[in-house]
Amino acid sequence: MLLEQYIAESVDWLKGLPLQHVRAAVDLLYQAAMQGRSIYLFGNGGSASTASHFACDLGKNTYVNGTRLRAVALTDNMAMFSAYANDEGYENVFSEQLRTLVVPGDVAVAISGSGNSRNVLAAVEVARSAGALTIGITGMGGGKLAGLVEVAVVVPSDRMDQIEDAHLLLEHLMCEALRERVDIAELG
Repeated sequence: MLLEQYIAESVDWLKGLPLQHVRAAVDLLYQAAMQGRSIYLFGNGGSASTASHFACDLGKNTYVNGTRLRAVALTDNMAMFSAYANDEGYENVFSEQLRTLVVPGDVAVAISGSGNSRNVLAAVEVARSAGALTIGITGMGGGKLAGLVEVAVVVPSDRMDQIEDAHLLLEHLMCEALRERVDIAELG
């Protein structure tokens, strides 16, 4: 693929990002922050990397009344992850972790390029049944994930590489918007 074509396609999906859904996701994250709730992030492959990056940015770079957000990437504890994969099956690696951790009012952020990863969908079901709020970050029309979450941010692309590009951009965009909102709240 020509570099120019990749850039042109990226500009197209960037212009088509559903900003009203991004704002709604920031609202849920802000609500969790103001209530001292935890945010759990998860995904597979490139989405696992984005979940880790997002958790880092939320925990390190976003402050609420001088306190960092509690953000945990369920992808990062390889001992726990592999134990559940071995004993309960890969489709349960996130849902079993959430059963132990999630409480009502927490936020679960599911990241899946296709929106159809079984282990991601199972974790969303556990989060919802526990009373957590849910955000889905996806592409390819949203898949099943878009219909399971309170807020679905669907990248308007069917190309996994560009969807993953967009997910990282969205993570940074949401953190920046959240930081701005927290700063305004602390000043007011």
